[in-house]
Amino acid sequence: MTALRPATPLLDTVDTPEDLRKLKPEQLRQLSDELRTEMIDAVGSTGGHLGSGLGVVELTVAIHYIFNTPDDRLIWDVGHQAYPHKILTGRRDRIRTLRQGGGLSGFTKRSESEYDPFGAAHSSTSISAAIGFAVANKLNNKPGKGIAVIGDGAMSAGMAYEAMNNAEHAGNRLVVILNDNDMSIAPPVGGLSAYLARMVSSSEYLGLRSLASKVANKISRRVHNSLGKAEEYTRGLVTGGTLFEELGFYYVGPIDGHNLDHLIPVLENVRDSDQGPILVHVVTTKGKGYEPAENSADKYHGVPRFDVVTGEKSKSAAGPPAYQNVFGETLAKLAESDDRICAITAAMPSGTGVDKFAKAHPTRTFDVGIAEQHGVTFAAGLAAQGMRPFAAIYSTFLQRAYDQVVHDVAIQNLPVRFAIDRAGLVGADGATHAGSFDVTYLASLPNFVVMAAADEAELAHMTYTAAEHDSGPIAFRYPRGNGVGVEIPETLQKLEIGKGRIVRGDVEGGRVAILSLGARLEEAKKAADQLEAKGLPTTIADMRFAKPLDEDLIRKLAATHDVLVTVEEASIGGLGAHVLTMASDEGLTDPDSSTGGLKIRTMRLPDVFLDHDDPVKQYDTARLNAPHIVETVLSALRHNSAGVEEARA
Repeated sequence: MTALRPATPLLDTVDTPEDLRKLKPEQLRQLSDELRTEMIDAVGSTGGHLGSGLGVVELTVAIHYIFNTPDDRLIWDVGHQAYPHKILTGRRDRIRTLRQGGGLSGFTKRSESEYDPFGAAHSSTSISAAIGFAVANKLNNKPGKGIAVIGDGAMSAGMAYEAMNNAEHAGNRLVVILNDNDMSIAPPVGGLSAYLARMVSSSEYLGLRSLASKVANKISRRVHNSLGKAEEYTRGLVTGGTLFEELGFYYVGPIDGHNLDHLIPVLENVRDSDQGPILVHVVTTKGKGYEPAENSADKYHGVPRFDVVTGEKSKSAAGPPAYQNVFGETLAKLAESDDRICAITAAMPSGTGVDKFAKAHPTRTFDVGIAEQHGVTFAAGLAAQGMRPFAAIYSTFLQRAYDQVVHDVAIQNLPVRFAIDRAGLVGADGATHAGSFDVTYLASLPNFVVMAAADEAELAHMTYTAAEHDSGPIAFRYPRGNGVGVEIPETLQKLEIGKGRIVRGDVEGGRVAILSLGARLEEAKKAADQLEAKGLPTTIADMRFAKPLDEDLIRKLAATHDVLVTVEEASIGGLGAHVLTMASDEGLTDPDSSTGGLKIRTMRLPDVFLDHDDPVKQYDTARLNAPHIVETVLSALRHNSAGVEEARA
């Protein structure tokens, strides 16, 4: 008897959605199961965002099966959930390079694939972009819909509603799929709701609705409006869509996002409908199909590498505390004796350390959702009423609230405290999450104080300093990851505003002065070791403040050193730019000045968006590690690589 050969996995026959659309509907369940297994195995080896992708496996299959992607433009809000999409759109062979240097991005990215029409990583942008695609096609008489898949969490941001309020311009070319994976909106789903969803999206129902509308137009406006409201609210009571109807959408749902027998006919009806715009409400489960993820409190949102069989996550070696935990624990302790201290986060309590504060002071903790604009102005209101609010927001996300920072905080000189996490480069999350610009965009504002922590003890001191600073807005930035192992003193120090510290060498004399801002201090120390080995005495100043500058310290170092090098993990316009401006204003670099023609060099992030990679490699690319500091100094001193050529004429 001949042994039967195992059937070829369906996933092996699908490289693009065009291949997918050749399958029979009854094959889609098997394909979804294989896709889920492939994703679990891939993320197990790379780490990344797991739970959200597992929750949309069937939805991903159904969308690509029914719609004509890439002509129909599919936009995943944020992009955490796009791994199954990447596997089905020609990138399966690279899926195990996710978030690795030179590999696939953890988010959607236009340069990666024609199936990624719009890049994302910040939330709540998908509907606006989809309207743009839909309207462009409409204006140019081209086929193709704009399809936005947005999660219920992203619906906490005002931008999503701003877009929905303008969706009528796109008409039936716009489809919004609300992926409700927290059961925060949906009533129970099942056979009845699936039947109703198919019914209200069917051509028969829509045709009848259109006919009724035409008849109603022939009668009085009052009766017409009454009939329209009756139909809207009747469907709203049954399906829960009144809110979206008020925003101008034709609502369909809720439906089970894991049941392909429900998804396929509804999406077919939506595809073929002349009604629009349409919102399809889909209920899914984060981590679906992988028990460790389904049972996890955070649904395995972001994970390191893990064992696929057991679900056990790889553990990092024990080390210094994470910066966000230092901040959260310090703030919680300060709040024990100061009931004016409040903490605000924008949907990132654990990422910012605010969860530590929340456990100790729940009534003074406010998670505003993905609403950074509101969070900043809310903090301004608290400050105006005498509270001491800390707005703990990632650097990259604070960009979303810049007008509020300027208009509601800086101009009014209100003492809002900004705890800016993820300053500098962030590794696997890449350019979209790098904290590159906060020093520049804050230090340019009147009334602001801007600090940067070099280590965990400095962060604790800066948290205390900010708490005690009532004369205007103050910000302090700190990097992602763990500290450097510096012990945090029991008694915290209130830093003198605008004053740095000498951490190595002598302010009175030396060849080289390195002015460090923030967490590049350890690299500056390594560079000083190498320079001194070459016979170049080196002074290191931890500037602490980008604004106000410690001008007295800069003048002293300029008068007693041949070269000043500023080092910061921030873009142009930060510490280096402010030091150069001061030097220019005071003539410190003039050949006939008292400094003898001081040489100043600035080291900062390059004027490019750096792709995801290992952080050490990212800083190598940015030329901000110790060897690059040494090279910059030697070049300024006109030394050759052996350090033998004298700098002075």
